[in-house]
Amino acid sequence: MRAGWLSFCLMVGLFVCSAALAQSAKNYVFDDAAKEATFRELIGELRCPKCQNQSIADSNAELAVDLRERTYQMVQEGASKQEVIDYMVARYGDFVHYQPPVTVATSILWWGPLGVLIIGGIVVVLRVRQQRHREVEWSAEEQAQLDALRQRQKGENE
Repeated sequence: MRAGWLSFCLMVGLFVCSAALAQSAKNYVFDDAAKEATFRELIGELRCPKCQNQSIADSNAELAVDLRERTYQMVQEGASKQEVIDYMVARYGDFVHYQPPVTVATSILWWGPLGVLIIGGIVVVLRVRQQRHREVEWSAEEQAQLDALRQRQKGENE
């Protein structure tokens, strides 16, 4: 009885998953291979505004589906790659493109990581220099033990 129930659950699960995959993997038909290449390139370069770190090709969000549809329509109508990007940036801002232009507003995105690396390197160098130049102060007892060890080593080497 349990085996029958388990088989039924697996079958229902497979049916639901296959239906979801079929819906998300809509086939886009192109009359020109160049248009298809442009479309594939665009959906890989455009970021889903809702998902943050997924392209519209990878995202299953409704907004990403709509953006894929709009990109498909524009490419089919003969829009160039740059025209599609300009349209998306005008509607959703520079964030929608994985390679935002260098402006005052986006300069932190371009130069921030480099600045953090430079500052981190300077801090490391200064800390190492500071550690190297620090003199060790021995207590009288520690100094006596060190002197005794040095004398013993001198005696063994002679």
